[in-house]
Amino acid sequence: MTQLELALQGKITQEMEKVALVENLAPETVRSLVEEGKVVIPANKMRQNRKIVGFGSQLKTKVSASIGTPKSGQEYAGELAKLAKAIAAGTDSVMDLSLGGDLDYMRREVLNRTELPVGTLPIYQTCMEASLSKGILELTPEDFIKDIEKQARDGVDFMGLHCGMTRRTLDLAKSQGRVNDVVSWGGSLLAGWMLHHNEENPLYTYFNHILEIASKYDVTLSLADGLRPGCLADSLDRAQVQELVVLGELVDRARAAGVQIMIKGPGHAPWNHLSATVQLMKQMCQGAPYFVFGPIATDIAPGYDHITAAIGGAFAAAAGADFLCYVTPAEHVGFPTEEDVYEGVMAARVAAHIGDLAKGTKGAIDMDIAMAQARKPWNVSEQRKLALDPSKLGADDAESMEGSHQCTRCSDKCSMKVINEFFDRPLEYC
Repeated sequence: MTQLELALQGKITQEMEKVALVENLAPETVRSLVEEGKVVIPANKMRQNRKIVGFGSQLKTKVSASIGTPKSGQEYAGELAKLAKAIAAGTDSVMDLSLGGDLDYMRREVLNRTELPVGTLPIYQTCMEASLSKGILELTPEDFIKDIEKQARDGVDFMGLHCGMTRRTLDLAKSQGRVNDVVSWGGSLLAGWMLHHNEENPLYTYFNHILEIASKYDVTLSLADGLRPGCLADSLDRAQVQELVVLGELVDRARAAGVQIMIKGPGHAPWNHLSATVQLMKQMCQGAPYFVFGPIATDIAPGYDHITAAIGGAFAAAAGADFLCYVTPAEHVGFPTEEDVYEGVMAARVAAHIGDLAKGTKGAIDMDIAMAQARKPWNVSEQRKLALDPSKLGADDAESMEGSHQCTRCSDKCSMKVINEFFDRPLEYC
């Protein structure tokens, strides 16, 4: 049985207990949130060594890092090094978005090298392997489904699927004259197939079959937005909103089948749209966890999109988004390096924490208070424990000064001595 089915029966699983312990919540609270569909716990039954992580309401905002081989393929070592870098930076999950080489090998290596939840977009494998043989346009609906089951069988915990992009949403995107029509790469591949065959989206048509697979392995579905806005000008247009309506209907069907589900959100959105975007999604999709790509809050800062995404992500998290997909400095510029991956994860973690502070997530403010208390006596070792990135904090000479008052310049005329006496505290640094 899936986590959702067990929660509906009133049962608290080991996975729910682990999430409750990490999040400092009562196990019954976590079970209730899973039952309502407001929390998901991606935990494929086929994986043995795994870390249990929860995503959703009342939990800390999580971060996902994406890696994967380029179309040229055969660059496994470099991408696996990026995986290690993302883990070192503190990502909460990983997505393997490989496009070239032996995709089965790469996915299984990722699953073997991390205990974190692992996600994929199965359409990448379906289309890339087809491009080397019969061609993408020659795919059948069954071809799209078979890779979903293969990856579920391998142990993938959550899958991005473009199930809500229908012929109607494509027509709306065309009629509105979008600046950037379809920027989702997986969505573009699927849209091309739909238009060529003049047929409905097979992932929408065969959604019940997908639910059967997800239920069998307890794979969490992450319904991706094929018509997400690729620039600020396209944010909250009718095509995006219509796809969200369809996604809300699919959320109902998934929950009725006992399948955990979350919604993937936009990549670009202006500051004044972020709150409305999150609230609209939460309303239309009955509080399902919201997984946002950034969002990038301005289009004119290539090379700095880890910053623009952190700004957008912090505001989205504050408005109720639950899960931030990182953006690296290489977004819109080139293929990310290991350092890009590290910086992208750290920027997203900063954004996630700022969002948690704004929405009052349990324990968030306590971390900041503890840091403030450690700073006053210059307790560097304690600051290292509390910092999101301890490597950035302090040098050896600063640490050797820890906990003592070193300044003797003012002697008994020290202004800091006066103010410390006023506040009844020990003499500290001036």
